[in-house]
Amino acid sequence: MEKQMMEVFMERMQQEKMRKLNNYRQQNAYIQKGKTLFTGSSLMENFPITEYCLNEGLPVAYNRGIGGYTTDEFLESIDAMLLDPQPAKLFINIGTNDLRALPNGEDWFCHLSANYRRICEIIREKLPDTMIYMMAYYPVNTAALAAQGYPGPMVRTNENIARANRMVEGLAAEYGFHYIDVNDGLKDEKGELKAEHTQDGIHFDAAGYRTVFDRLRQYL
Repeated sequence: MEKQMMEVFMERMQQEKMRKLNNYRQQNAYIQKGKTLFTGSSLMENFPITEYCLNEGLPVAYNRGIGGYTTDEFLESIDAMLLDPQPAKLFINIGTNDLRALPNGEDWFCHLSANYRRICEIIREKLPDTMIYMMAYYPVNTAALAAQGYPGPMVRTNENIARANRMVEGLAAEYGFHYIDVNDGLKDEKGELKAEHTQDGIHFDAAGYRTVFDRLRQYL
């Protein structure tokens, strides 16, 4: 019964991802080219960056995030998620959903590194004049994750996130992009996502996003 419920849940999640992707494809026909684009998974999708920029009198910024997206899915839909808007500035945060146990014992870090490198290659080839900001992955709160009954071995730890961030920073330097870490205001004294900002240990509240925005302002 649990297996059937999980299969139904996963099918509905995939349908929702496709719905959002199709909406982005349609929206891309009407947006202004040469603006600022934020793209990634749920932590980007939930970022009210368009509203913040509008309220602060900053240049137009579009959001192309889809919750649950991995780098595999991002590569499959990179036109709608990144290339079609032809941004002048790009802020990308994709790959935290790759920090998980993979089938057949595949190493998550090697998989993430190879996919992110491919994303960088595509960006450099297709958007040579775009200013690229590769954002550090956000911290998690491991106690909140454990309380949620996180399934399987814990891969999405702050130690692994730090390792992944070093990889992202290295790719940014290699490809001539910018690496930015705007997470200091989100962390507690242990380097974890502050408990007051999260319920599930991964996603954070409006106050957390405002903290991120205030530190991003200098790049906008």
